[in-house]
Amino acid sequence: MADSDITASRLREVLRYDADTGKFHWLVSHQKIKRGDVAGAFTSKGYIRIKIDGRTYRAHRLAWFYVTGEWPKDEIDHRNTDKADNRISNLREASRSINEQNKRVARADNVSAGLLGVSKTGRTWQAQIEFGEKKHYIGKFKTPEDAHAAYIEAKRKLHEGCTI
Repeated sequence: MADSDITASRLREVLRYDADTGKFHWLVSHQKIKRGDVAGAFTSKGYIRIKIDGRTYRAHRLAWFYVTGEWPKDEIDHRNTDKADNRISNLREASRSINEQNKRVARADNVSAGLLGVSKTGRTWQAQIEFGEKKHYIGKFKTPEDAHAAYIEAKRKLHEGCTI
């Protein structure tokens, strides 16, 4: 899926982008699609993908291209972490590192607390954060909520990509 397979003029021939809603609408009818229909389908990971001329594109990258006229040089991050919210005001160009820092949900394997940056250690709750490709210990706390609050405070200071 190479972004550069479509030109800005071709994109604007087939789709209209609404910057206020982040949605694309078809300007042409084909197969089961009617002019005016919302374009795209959700992926299993919650992103929206749109198929144009036999190629599939990520809607957030198309939105960036549609508005700026240039393909993003890096990744496109959803500021509010909602992968389907493709309003241009919610999108920003970001490095992989910054994009990864903008997470609000604990990893699926964090079943002990279910909170970002928190794990259970014996009778206490530990907070730690990754920064500079290393894990940094924040401290031990009586409750998972206290550990999470300490993590969030550290995240705001250390992660430039954090929007929490």
